[in-house]
Amino acid sequence: MLSRDESIDAEHADDVARPDAIDPAAPSVPAASNTDDAAREAGPGALLELVDVERSYRAGDEEVHALRGVSLVVRAGELLAIVGSSGSGKSTLLNILGCLDRPDGGDYRVAGESTSGMAPDELSRLRREHFGFIFQRYQLLDDLTALRNVEMPAIYAGTPAETRRARATTLLTRLGLGSRMTHRPNELSGGQQQRVSIARALINGGQVILADEPTGALDAASSAEVLAILQALNAQGHTVIIVTHDAEVAAHAHRVIELRDGAIVDDRAGTNIAMREAQPLPAEHDGSRRVELPGQALEAVGMAVRNLIGHRLRTMLTMLGIVIGIASVVCVSAIGEGSRRQLMTQLASLGTNTLDVQPGRGFGDQRAGTKKPLTDGDAKAIAELDYVDSVSPVITTNATVRRGNVERAAAIRGVGHQHFRVRGFGLSAGRAFDQRAVAAQAQDAVIDEQTLLAFFPDGASPLGQTVLLGSVPVRVIGVVQRPKSPYFDNGLVVYLPYTTALTRLSGATSLSSITMRIRSGVPTTVAEAGIKALMRQRHGSLDFFINNTEAFRQTVSRSEGTLSLLISSIAVISLVVGGIGVMNIMLVTVSERTQEIGIRMAVGARRADILRQFLIEAVLVCVAGGVIGIGLALVIAGVYNHVVGSAKMPIAGAAIAIAFAVSSTIGILFGFMPARKASRMDPIEALSRA
Repeated sequence: MLSRDESIDAEHADDVARPDAIDPAAPSVPAASNTDDAAREAGPGALLELVDVERSYRAGDEEVHALRGVSLVVRAGELLAIVGSSGSGKSTLLNILGCLDRPDGGDYRVAGESTSGMAPDELSRLRREHFGFIFQRYQLLDDLTALRNVEMPAIYAGTPAETRRARATTLLTRLGLGSRMTHRPNELSGGQQQRVSIARALINGGQVILADEPTGALDAASSAEVLAILQALNAQGHTVIIVTHDAEVAAHAHRVIELRDGAIVDDRAGTNIAMREAQPLPAEHDGSRRVELPGQALEAVGMAVRNLIGHRLRTMLTMLGIVIGIASVVCVSAIGEGSRRQLMTQLASLGTNTLDVQPGRGFGDQRAGTKKPLTDGDAKAIAELDYVDSVSPVITTNATVRRGNVERAAAIRGVGHQHFRVRGFGLSAGRAFDQRAVAAQAQDAVIDEQTLLAFFPDGASPLGQTVLLGSVPVRVIGVVQRPKSPYFDNGLVVYLPYTTALTRLSGATSLSSITMRIRSGVPTTVAEAGIKALMRQRHGSLDFFINNTEAFRQTVSRSEGTLSLLISSIAVISLVVGGIGVMNIMLVTVSERTQEIGIRMAVGARRADILRQFLIEAVLVCVAGGVIGIGLALVIAGVYNHVVGSAKMPIAGAAIAIAFAVSSTIGILFGFMPARKASRMDPIEALSRA
């Protein structure tokens, strides 16, 4: 008898591949007959036993009784044929014998152990460790080679890779397929495919071989070959049960069971009455050679990868939604980060911790001019406060700037000597005017870079050059680096001492505003309250208002954060939609792969094995989609940054990590339902719907 850990004995290697494999000199046993009760009673050789088994199905509104009170004993080492017309219940009986189906009534025992209360995974154990199935239509997986098809039951049995590979290779070689092991089913003839199916049935030992019309789809030569192989296996000790409608096939059996309308109507001896005694089926499979969980997980990953590669188009369509979703999330995150950085840069142009005191009760106050004016004294009083770092009076006016035959309209800013410190502006050339220049009403000017380009386009140094502000000549002593900002006039700007602007240009008697910088570490709200109290004391009323740039910065930042959240929400919705797409396609995939699921369960896959495989496939699809989506986002960001000329879409590592985690999570969440549906399929229904 073929042991669990060995393939067909070497002494039978040549016999197995030949139609004349049966040894006529094999020892015989008494033939079974219709009247022989010993064939129906459980005895020392009893292997499989059915007691009053009933099985019925619903076909629309009608109930079909497939089996009616069937009692049967199969002894170890028998070659049993089950015959009958179409619809007599042959296949149903075979499915119950192979634990693919359950009886509605009665009891079925395997080696004395009742299967009635067994859970699905316990039945899988019996199929995996003790039964081997040979189907009429071969039931091979088209995406796998002959070798991998044969290995599949051993994978679910936990056999180490090297061991099962060697065993599968030996089996295929002895079945005459040594040169066809790497071929897929569609590259094999019908007879070759059936031999692959036989090798698969033997990989875990196959002490009970269940063959459902094994020659039904074969020509005469191939049929004879398959029958010879089955007889040779039986001669080696395998119990072989064949369902057939062919009397010639049945004639090779030791015993023939005839069914009619779901009941046994005849139990007779076949032409071949020789039967070797065989050991009964072991109660437990040897678990010492099982691969531990990490190895099983790796096997599941390998099977999932092979399946995804085998269905490239379906895989790409499945991951398309994830690719778009992940790319959207990463790009939106990059755009948001780029916008935030740009916004912070622009807000920095307003100055760090700066406050502006302006006349009136707010912007656009028509009565601001009738209030007590802001004066130089107010600026000096504010400068004496401990928490004020620097102060600058400001006069704002406009004038036409001329140099040679070039003239432009420009904004004139009369400021104090600390103005550039208050605003945080640096100088790219020259110097700023000092306190002595302010006191002397010096006609010194600091121009911005826009003014430099307008009046000195040839690159000549402006320092020491004279320009006219209206009719007032001023000497350029410096060039300021004033950041471009939507919050400032980005036109031409010329800075003068505010005393010069008051007396020589504007004709005003009061300041337009007072700008101050608060010392680091002092909250601007506290400073604002103190300055407000000082100004109210000096003016006697609230005829001024304070513009807090920090508060403005925070407001703008909050608005930017809200906008980013909104855009991110849209991107997340696209991810969810992509996840739902994955779930839908996986659900369709489960329906398309019903045959595969049935085959895997028939060869011993547990529910957890099916669940794990489909879940891993979903996760792999989403992770691969996430990686492609991240790559797509990087390409988009690179192109955008190259075209724009500055890094406006910085992609952070955190965004990539989050996107990767999100894609994996989507695979788990949205892949679970299809995987669960696949794992809970009934094996016989899956095979019958294929």
